[in-house]
Amino acid sequence: MTKKQTAAPKKQSKPLSHRHTPGQGHCMDLLRQLSAYIDDELPSDICREIRTHLGACPNCEVFIASLRQTVTLCRHRPVPPLKSSDRVSMRRAILDAAKA
Repeated sequence: MTKKQTAAPKKQSKPLSHRHTPGQGHCMDLLRQLSAYIDDELPSDICREIRTHLGACPNCEVFIASLRQTVTLCRHRPVPPLKSSDRVSMRRAILDAAKA
């Protein structure tokens, strides 16, 4: 396989289920930290906990693989040009959302 070729993801024939027991892993806690995790911005002990959870939770493994692929694709796309009026409109919408 060359550098540009990637292995096709395995297709799942049935829904994935958790293999961990309640209390051993919390998917929502993991989701809150995923961005920092894939950017290597977390302390090693937190990364170890996340890797342990991923090893026990096929759903989260699939989700993080998809997120990594999405980030890679976004990094290789050109930034779309914005008109000045678009920037003003977006800034206003962000400020309005922050006030709410």
